[in-house]
Amino acid sequence: MTGLREQLRLYLVTDPILCTPFGLVETVQQAVAGGVTMVQLRTKDASTPARIDMALALKQALYGTGVQLIVNDDLEAAIAANADGAHIGQGDMPPVQARALLGSGKILGLSCETEQTVKAADPNSVDYLGLGPVFATTTKTDHERPIGFDGLARLVALTSLPTVAIGGLRPAHQQDVLASGADGQAVVSAICGQTDPKAAAQLFNQTEAPS
Repeated sequence: MTGLREQLRLYLVTDPILCTPFGLVETVQQAVAGGVTMVQLRTKDASTPARIDMALALKQALYGTGVQLIVNDDLEAAIAANADGAHIGQGDMPPVQARALLGSGKILGLSCETEQTVKAADPNSVDYLGLGPVFATTTKTDHERPIGFDGLARLVALTSLPTVAIGGLRPAHQQDVLASGADGQAVVSAICGQTDPKAAAQLFNQTEAPS
């Protein structure tokens, strides 16, 4: 199995509205066929039972692909569905508490938007950091001021943990993301909102990492 840094290369974050044309499962299947390396189930308005059902359906769809499934903000759903891990924000439960609930064998991601939160992230509890927003994005309206690629590079330099950039990113940004030192980028509408999710994902994989 590939390491976590490689798995973060193209990280799909689902949006239930944008996934409507094909449905959640088919959108994810197409995206993975196009090169997505990790999938996060994010659906803010769903109940925990509904998230569990969606996570179980995605787990079945991802079986055999080697692509890990992360559940956003809902530890109960992540545990009940036996997802590969969970992702939390600064306003959620403390990472040490989330780690205790998840156990040592699962992946735990943490969103960080400032130098202070990156420095405070404990590698004993957290496996990777989501850094941003690089640009403003309509799929998450409560974010901090965009940090740009210079800000992204500064945050990456403050941690030894694997990192994934997020916030308004498109295929044209892949080279800048990798040049910043981040291991990959998380995207929502650049894949979920496209008429061909597989082709949209493939566009991200046409850029090689800087030597």
